[in-house]
Amino acid sequence: MNKLNLLALTSALTLAINMNTHAQVQAQPDDDWLHVQGNQIVDQQGNPVWLTGANWFGFNTSERVFHGLWAVNLEEAMADLAGRGINILRIPISTELIYEWQSGLAAVPSINDYVNPELEGKTSLEIFDAVVVQAKKYGVKILIDVHSAKADNSGHFAPMWYDDVFTTKIFYQTWEWMAERYKNDDTILAFDIENEPHGKPWADSPFAKWDSSTDETNWKHACETASKRVLAINPNLLVLCEGIESYPKDGVTWNSNSSKDFHNYWWGGNLRGVVDHPIDLGPNQDQLVYSPHIYGPSVYQQPWFEPDFTYESLINDAWRDNWFYLYEQGISPLLFGEWGGHMDGGQNEKWMGYARDLIVEHKLHHTFWCLNPNSGDTGGLWGYDWKTWDEEKYALLESALWKNTDGKFVGLDHEVALGSSATGISVSEYYGTETPKLNVVSPTDGSQFLPEEPVSIAFNLRKSSGANIYLDGGLVATANSSPTTVTAPAEIGTYQLQLVAIDNGGIELPASDSLYIEVVSETTPEPEPEPETDVICELGTADVWADGFVINTVTVTNGGNTPLSGWSAALRFAPGTQFDSGWGGVFQASDDEQTITVSNLEWNGSLQPGVSATFGFQGVHNGNFSLPTCSGD
Repeated sequence: MNKLNLLALTSALTLAINMNTHAQVQAQPDDDWLHVQGNQIVDQQGNPVWLTGANWFGFNTSERVFHGLWAVNLEEAMADLAGRGINILRIPISTELIYEWQSGLAAVPSINDYVNPELEGKTSLEIFDAVVVQAKKYGVKILIDVHSAKADNSGHFAPMWYDDVFTTKIFYQTWEWMAERYKNDDTILAFDIENEPHGKPWADSPFAKWDSSTDETNWKHACETASKRVLAINPNLLVLCEGIESYPKDGVTWNSNSSKDFHNYWWGGNLRGVVDHPIDLGPNQDQLVYSPHIYGPSVYQQPWFEPDFTYESLINDAWRDNWFYLYEQGISPLLFGEWGGHMDGGQNEKWMGYARDLIVEHKLHHTFWCLNPNSGDTGGLWGYDWKTWDEEKYALLESALWKNTDGKFVGLDHEVALGSSATGISVSEYYGTETPKLNVVSPTDGSQFLPEEPVSIAFNLRKSSGANIYLDGGLVATANSSPTTVTAPAEIGTYQLQLVAIDNGGIELPASDSLYIEVVSETTPEPEPEPETDVICELGTADVWADGFVINTVTVTNGGNTPLSGWSAALRFAPGTQFDSGWGGVFQASDDEQTITVSNLEWNGSLQPGVSATFGFQGVHNGNFSLPTCSGD
C-alpha cells in the first residue's frame, strides 16, 4: 500500500469509528476471563485451565479471510474442530487488515457463497464477527495473533512488527481498536502481540532485539507498550509476548558482527532476555504469558538436531535456556503459539512426539500449527478437502488436548460445552464433576537433605488452586504453582512433608499427599530403585457404522518407575470383527488375524514414567461389532 492510500485511510478514520461503533459484535460481559498465577493460567475462580488449540490462517494473507471458506462451511468447520477438542483458536491477522477495518474500508473477500450462503456479500470484518459468533456457539475461545504488518501471504518473513507504511504508531493504535471493539466479549480471551519478531544482529537491518531501551527495534519495549495500552482498555485480556531470534552472549553487545557471539534460536522463540529484562506490566502483570514458537528439523536443521537428539538433549540443549526455565522457575506460564510439522516417519515425527510429551507432562498451553492443509512447512490437520482429518497427525496431537477422566474434551467456557454434550463439557462441568487431587512428584519418600538446604517440591493438582506445605504438622509455605522451594529444618532428623490442596480462597480441600524426608549431616547416594515396567493400554471411543468402525485414540502409558525405550500392546478381536489399518504404531497380525501386536514408531517409543503415546486404527465387522481388548506387553 502506498502512502497516498494511507492518507486516504486516515482521512476516513473519524467517520469510520462512529460507523463501526454500531457495527460491533453485540455480546454481554461473561465470566470466562483468565489470568495468571505463577506458571499457571487460571479462571476467575482460581481453577487452573489448559489452553489446547490450533491455528487457522487466512485473515493475515492477501485473501483477508480464512483459507478454506471456498470449500467448507464456516459453522460446520467450527463445530468440527470443537468436536475434536480444539478449545482455543489462534487466528493470524495483519496490522494492515485491522487498519482497514478501523478506517471503515473493509472489503468483500472471495469465498464460496454456495457453501457459505450466510456470508454472501459480507466484508472481511463482518466475516470475522461471524467467526466470533460461531466460536461462541460451540464453546471455542479465540486468540488473535498479529502475524505481520502487511496483509501478505509472505508477510511473516518480515522481521519487524512495523514497516515504512504501517508504523509503530499504527501498530499500537490498531491493537487499541481491537481491544475496544471486543472488550465485552470473552470469546476473544487473548492477544498475541506480534508473530515471530526476528533478525540476525550481525547480518540483518533492522533486527528485533530485547533489552531495556526504548529503541524502536526493541521488541521487549514494543510488546510491553502494546500490552499496557490494550490492558488499559480491557484489563481482563491475556497478552502474549513472543521472543526474538538472537540474543547476545555474556559480555557481547548488539553491535557484534559475528554469529558466534549470539545465542541463536527459532524466530520468536528466544526468551533468554527475560532473565535480565523481564516484561513489566505493573498492576496487570498477572495477564502476561510468554509464548515461544518451536519446530522440528523438517522446518530447519538446527544444531541441536545433529547428529541425533533425545528428549533429554532437547531440554538441555535447546528448550531450557531459551524458554523452559520460565516455567520451571515459576516465572510465567508458557503457551506455544506454534508447533507442529510433517509426519515424515523419521526425525521430524520423532521431534513432534517429544514436543508433545513435554506439553502433556507439564500441561503447557499450545496452539498447534495448523488446521490448514496448505501450509508448506508443516501441512495441516485437515486434508485438502478441508473436511477430512489427517488421523495419524491428529492421533499424535490428541493426547495433548484437555480431556476429563471420561474422555470428553474440556472447553474454556463456563456455560457452553466444547463442541457438543456428546464430545465435550464446559469448564464448570469439569470442576463440578472432578474431585480435587494432589500428588507430590518430587522429592521422593526418604530423600536426604542437609540442614537448611533448599528443598524443591514438584506436585500436580486437579480442581485445586494451590497447596499448603507442612513439615511435621507446621505450615511452612503456600504455593500457587509447581515447582516451589522450602528450606529443610536446621536439626538432623526425619520429618513428614505434607501437601494439602487449597482453593482460590485458601480453604483446604480433601486432597493431600505426604512423604518423609531426612535431614542428615552428610547425604548418601540414593540406591537405584528396582525397575518396574508396566505398560497400560486404554481404548478410546469407537465410531461404528453398518460394517466398519474406527477408534481414533488408543493410549499407551508407562505405568512403571523407569523410562521405556520402546513399548508394545496386544489388540484382541472377537470373531466377526477384523483389523484393517492403523496409524501411530507398527501393526503385526497373528496367523488367525484376531490378535494384532502394536509396537512403537521411532519417534514415540521413549516414554518417561507417567507419559503416554497414542495410536489409532480402523476395521470392519459383520454387523455384530464387539470392542476389542487391549493389554500392554
